[in-house]
Amino acid sequence: MTNGTQAPGSAGLRERLIVALDQPDLKSALQHVDRIGESVLWYKVGLQLFFAAGREAVLALAGRQKRVMLDLKLHDIPATVEKAIRSLEGLPISLLTVHASGGPEMLKSAAAAARTLAGTPRVLGVTMLTSLEGTEIPPLWNPMTGVEEKVLALAAACEEAGVDGVVASPREIHSLRVTYPSPFLIVTPGIRGPNDPAHDQKRTLSLPEAFARGADYVVVGRPILESNDPHGVVAAYDAALAAALTSERTNA
Repeated sequence: MTNGTQAPGSAGLRERLIVALDQPDLKSALQHVDRIGESVLWYKVGLQLFFAAGREAVLALAGRQKRVMLDLKLHDIPATVEKAIRSLEGLPISLLTVHASGGPEMLKSAAAAARTLAGTPRVLGVTMLTSLEGTEIPPLWNPMTGVEEKVLALAAACEEAGVDGVVASPREIHSLRVTYPSPFLIVTPGIRGPNDPAHDQKRTLSLPEAFARGADYVVVGRPILESNDPHGVVAAYDAALAAALTSERTNA
């Protein structure tokens, strides 16, 4: 079994778009998957769906030939994180998240534990949540250090610990990619179109902008799942990306 990940390079949107299945139960999640159809290969199973349906959620998606990003954002002492990851044995997971702020030893334990699993899921360190701007908890933030510096410092800890990549907002992609070339992965939530409500996301960009800055994968949830025509939204994203790439080549 392989983890299904690859360096996306020039791969189409189907290989690079991860839809966040933040749903209260497996039935509603799979209804969305079936509505979207073959235009999406990747799905993210986060805390809400995993707490509701557990391992069955991952297995059901694999049964539909989908790839899974298991977004549990693990953050605990190294031994606990290691045991938690080892307990995922048997699940066809391609990407797995931990909090980068868990520290070097936790990150090393996570990377080592993932390498023992069949399929060897790639571990991503979550840097700063896209719902944060860096000013929310003044006593915990160094006012002389900006968000980008914080993200780069957390990415450095991930890279040094052998973690495969990071989850970061679109605003930090360029600096991350300059510092950490492929195959270090950059997975980016906070993707919004010009007419999409931001909801609780604060550091956002469009899908073509995220890829232009160096993202490997983008994660989109509510703009797709809350649409009456999710397949049409995905098609619009695909068209926007194609148009941006055509413009790039024309202006090169």
